[in-house]
Parts: sequence; C-alpha cells; structure tokens
Amino acid sequence: MKILVTGAKGFVGKNLIATLNNVRTGKDRTRGITDDLTIYEYDVDATPALLDAYCRDCDFVFHLAGVNRPQNPEEFMQGNFGFTSLLLNALKKYRNTCPVMLASSIQASMDGRFAGSEYGKSKKAGEDLFFVYGEETGADVLVYRFSNLFGKWCRPNYNSVVATFCDRTARGLPIQVNDPTVALEMIYIDDVVDELLGALRGAPNRGENGYCSVPVAYQTTVGEIAQLIRSFRDARALRSVPDMTDGCFEKKLYATYLSYLPEDAFSYPLDMHADERGSFTEILRTKGCGQFSVNVTKPGVVKGDHWHHSKNEKFVVVSGRARIQFRRIGTDPQTGERYPVLEYHVSGERPEAVDIPTGYAHNIINEGGTDLVTFMWCSDCFDPEHPDTYAEKVCEK
Repeated sequence: MKILVTGAKGFVGKNLIATLNNVRTGKDRTRGITDDLTIYEYDVDATPALLDAYCRDCDFVFHLAGVNRPQNPEEFMQGNFGFTSLLLNALKKYRNTCPVMLASSIQASMDGRFAGSEYGKSKKAGEDLFFVYGEETGADVLVYRFSNLFGKWCRPNYNSVVATFCDRTARGLPIQVNDPTVALEMIYIDDVVDELLGALRGAPNRGENGYCSVPVAYQTTVGEIAQLIRSFRDARALRSVPDMTDGCFEKKLYATYLSYLPEDAFSYPLDMHADERGSFTEILRTKGCGQFSVNVTKPGVVKGDHWHHSKNEKFVVVSGRARIQFRRIGTDPQTGERYPVLEYHVSGERPEAVDIPTGYAHNIINEGGTDLVTFMWCSDCFDPEHPDTYAEKVCEK
C-alpha cells in the first residue's frame, strides 16, 4: 500500500508517519495494517512534480497540510483552498479514486466565536472541494473537523495553548492566562493517529452529517490546563505523579508536558535519608496507590522491627542477600506464648515480591557482604501525623 501524507513535517504528520514507519518496519504489529507500506512524505518545501508523481501512484491520501498563521490573511485561502485544489486535480488527472482524508477544523463551522474567521472560511472552502470531488469521482472522502489537538512534537508559541504552556512551564517561564473560564475541547494526538489508522483500515468514525471525528475528546478550560501543567512542574519536589487512570485527560497532558522538558532537565535529585545503617529514598508518592521507595541496608544491619495496623508493604530485593522475618503480634491463646518467627531468604539473583501483612512485626536483615538494595512499596504515603508504625522487635535478644 502506498500512502501519501501531505503536511508530513507538521504536528499530526510527524506523529502519523512515526507510527506508520513502526508498522512498516514490523515494530508495531497491533494496528491491523499490512507492513507492505510505502510512505510518500510531502511538505511545503517539495516540488509540484513530486506531488504529481505521488498522486499517480498512491492508494490512500492523508491531506494534513494547511496554513495556520500566515503573514497575510489572503494566504489562508491560498494554502488551505488552493493547495487542496492542486491535490485533487492531480488525483483527477490520473483517475486515481483512492480514499482521501482531509484535516479540517472546527472553525470551518463558522459558528459562535468562529463566525467570520478567515481561517475558518478557507477550511470550509477546502471541505466543500472535498465533498464535490467525492460526488464527481466516487472516491471515498473523509473530512475531519479537529478541535484543539495536543501531544508531543507540537510547536509552542504558535497555535496550541497546551504546547505553549508546557514549553514555558518546563523552562521555568511564566504563562499568561487572560480568561481561565474559556472552554476548550481537547483531542490527544495518539487518539488522532488511532482514528486515522482506523480510516486507513476502512473503518473511520463517520457521523450521520457526513463528517468524521476522533471519538475521544475532553472538555476542559484554559484555567484547568494551566493549573494541571503547573502541578506537573511542582510534582518533582512533592515526589507525586498525576492521575494515571487509563484514558484520562490528566495522564495524556502529563505525557505531553514531559516531552517539552529541556534536554538538560530530564533528571532531578531525590531526598536521601542516610545514616550508619544505610539509606532510605522516596521515589514517588501517588494519590491512590501508595508510596515507592528504595532502601539500602549495610552488611549485618537489621532494619524495621515494627508493625502496622492498616498499611501494608511489598519488598523486592534487587541486589544482595536478605533475611526477612515476621512475627504476628500478641500471644497464641492456646499456648500463651508469643507467636513463632517466620523467615524468608531472598536475593537479587532471583527477585521475588514479599508481602508485609498488617498485624505482623517485621524486619529485613542484610546477611550478605555487600549493600542490600530493596525496592519497597507501601500502601500509604508516610504521614508523620498518622504514621501507623509501632516499634516491636521480631526476635527476643
């Protein structure tokens, strides 16, 4: 299959082509598309002759090219209507009636705040060309009216508030919010690409009005976007992570924010609590999934010797050898004796998770000759006001 992508160097084009290349090279076999792909990349710096050749051979067209911020308003019509005419005429020239997709805009509706928009007029003119072309040739035309797209590789300080806010915040620069109540419909770039690949498979999400759409969209405001992006900046110091619920807006916005980090700012320091026994370093605190930490224990050292009412833990030794001891607190009512001590021997050579149940005193002992490194998860983030941690030795001395 030969696929023509116009606007190949643009935001949507780069993301779409990256995915198509993964399919073509066999790195992504989840899309239900043949890997026998040829991708024709066309952008503003290419020659008309190249467009002509591509239109002769292609089996599908993703028409993503467009003008968003020209020097003169007249360029809207030239770029969005004029180039669309060239594309469709070239297809007609070779009687190529392959499916053609158009990236239009909600501004083409010319409704509400979009009324009178020169950009919207040019997009609407392009849509009309597509629909007439479909009627004349019988080709399948797929017209998408995109709202506000966001995701990696979007150009900041151009026409995306998310890209601009992410870029400036990641660089420690202020962002300006004139009206935080302005409502926006946001669509994530990976959801766009998923929909476009569905169209390529012959299964676009087409409505009764004849327009196609991305089925996943988020309703938000400029103020909420600014607040979330600022919270992402602050998350490092708080060792927190945003809501990672599958499919939620915050998760996708956070992924976008990270893509705008300066290249010298990918890493950041953590607060290590160290003493003669070793060290303890918190990695992450989550809203609903507890705390993640790394514990280093020196040879021969015992750590722990406490128990919890409600919070529970998991230990995974990743380097060294350890003995983890447990004893249920209290005494056995049948014998009147303390409950027996249980022991688990674990090592980084064969990682295994050890659950730390509630109501059991527990410890971890480094029984090797090197530092013991343990990855620890706790169901609750540590709160000094409510520690739920009570000292009690597992073994009598």
